[in-house]
Amino acid sequence: MSKLVRCVVENRQRVKRAARALRATVPTVLVETTPPVRSEHDARTLDAVLRDTESVPPAVLRELALADLTLRSTSSQAGHQHLVATG
Repeated sequence: MSKLVRCVVENRQRVKRAARALRATVPTVLVETTPPVRSEHDARTLDAVLRDTESVPPAVLRELALADLTLRSTSSQAGHQHLVATG
């Protein structure tokens, strides 16, 4: 396996692990991962809507940091927090 392929696979696995961790850590409405070719950020993207919160909880920030993901944008609507992170 080439180094480039290995990096792509590791990056995909890292983002998917972060998605699973978010589902297990906080109540979520939605958690999705998007490959770079379909992401508006040109990077592997984790998109999540957290239930019943007006801000990003510290536990979520911790999971994003452990996965080496960058929090791109956040917005709150009707008691749910939307976040986008890229890796």
